[in-house]
Amino acid sequence: MTLRETSAVVACMRNEGPFILEWVAYHRVIGFDKIVICSNDCTDGSAQLLDALQEADAIVHLPHTVPANSTPQDSGIQTAFAYLSETDTEWLAHIDADEFINIGLGDGTVSALLASAGEGDVIALPWWAFGDSGHIQYPGNILEAFTLAEDKPTPERSKFKSMFRFRKFAHANDHMPKDPKVADPDVRAANGARLKDEGLYDKKRAKYHPLELALRPEAACINHYAVPSRDAFLLKNDRGDGQGKATDKYYLGSRWHDIANQNQKPNLTIQRHLAATKTERARLRGIPGIAAKEAHCIDWFNARCQDLLTQDQIDTWSKPHARSKRA
Repeated sequence: MTLRETSAVVACMRNEGPFILEWVAYHRVIGFDKIVICSNDCTDGSAQLLDALQEADAIVHLPHTVPANSTPQDSGIQTAFAYLSETDTEWLAHIDADEFINIGLGDGTVSALLASAGEGDVIALPWWAFGDSGHIQYPGNILEAFTLAEDKPTPERSKFKSMFRFRKFAHANDHMPKDPKVADPDVRAANGARLKDEGLYDKKRAKYHPLELALRPEAACINHYAVPSRDAFLLKNDRGDGQGKATDKYYLGSRWHDIANQNQKPNLTIQRHLAATKTERARLRGIPGIAAKEAHCIDWFNARCQDLLTQDQIDTWSKPHARSKRA
């Protein structure tokens, strides 16, 4: 009898307090054995919220200081690799706080995904871009409020995230594992189809090939809520870029904003887990201290938006052609 292989979802976070409980609850519901969050330099109270969640055995919190020669994402995943190497974890999914793994196979759980593609070493998970659904202010949840998305992922627009046997790789960027320790790593689409492995040797690659086989979002994908609301999107300029870049990425009307803010068609597939996620989120909030720490993060977010997102600042963080610049 083959033993079930254990899995972890890992995210690097800074000042993501209002979004944490829903993200944690959802990924617990779909069956990850460990939720690992690597935080750095938080000022919104989220480090304290993450500590409380760790004390409740809901997550593993790995605070870390980013070295001068590194970036938050690189430092965070190295911290996670070091921690997980001392556990029985086999599979690692490396995603962000605005990303939810949406599994269409079977009962929509991690086990169903591994049953389909787990014979490989890497599972390709394409982005499915969700837009702001017209929200100016963050409404307090993702899965219920943000239901408009692109019609379907396209080869031109889609990039990938990955789930992989992390012990077979020396490192990972924010899209895929890198520097294989084994010859000819086995890369699969979510439906089990074999893919090429050349991207694992290229530092900047973010797509798996052949794309016509890799793009199987109906089997599993990443619901990417990169623009959850105008205020949450703009406040990413205050938080900073995970790769440590000075960038206009989080400006209204930027190339990234235009790519990510897709509101073409309703997509409710992830809501198969909505009731269970709401129940788990309520359970976590019921643990002494967690609701108060989350409320502190939400208050910080609201105050920061009030103080920072003046009309002049919104105009500064907008391209000349950007829509929705006015309050």
